[in-house]
Order: sequence, then structure tokens, then C-alpha cells
Amino acid sequence: MGLKPLGDRVIVKADEAEAQTAAGLYLASDAKEKPQTGKVIAVGEGKLDKDGNKVAVPVKPGDKVIFGKYGGTEVHYAGEDVLILRADDIYAICE
Repeated sequence: MGLKPLGDRVIVKADEAEAQTAAGLYLASDAKEKPQTGKVIAVGEGKLDKDGNKVAVPVKPGDKVIFGKYGGTEVHYAGEDVLILRADDIYAICE
């Protein structure tokens, strides 16, 4: 992809927003709920703790994760929309 996150940051490709409700109604593009799941594309090296030891990021490329609804920064790079999140904004890994 060409982006390398720094520190404890993670680059995630968010899943597509649902275009249809469970009842079968189609949603307008501005009414779609922002997805909270996605696939990890790249991971930073980690951050330093108070003693100067590097703490690794707990996810790896390819992991499917759940993240905070309003966390991260949306970036358009090389024709793709991705999110740059802090590791703390990731709540769980889907197995």
C-alpha cells in the first residue's frame, strides 16, 4: 500500500456500510451507519512505555477488528479510503 504507520498506530480498511436494513429497506448514502469493523492493513512498531521498553501493537496485518465508531482519521491514499487508528481505539479482534 505504501503507508507505514508510526508508533502504536494501525491502518485499517473499514468494511462497507450496509446499504439495506434488516427489513429490506434501502438506505440513502448519508443515512448509512459508519462501519465499526475492518481489516488491518499495516501496523506500527509500537510505543515506548514509561521505562523506555517498546510495547508491541497487539494486532497484525490481516486481522479483522472492531474499533470505536468515532476513532481514527479517515485518509484517502492511492485510490483507497483507509482509517489510521491508535491501538487503543481497537476494541477486539474477530476470530
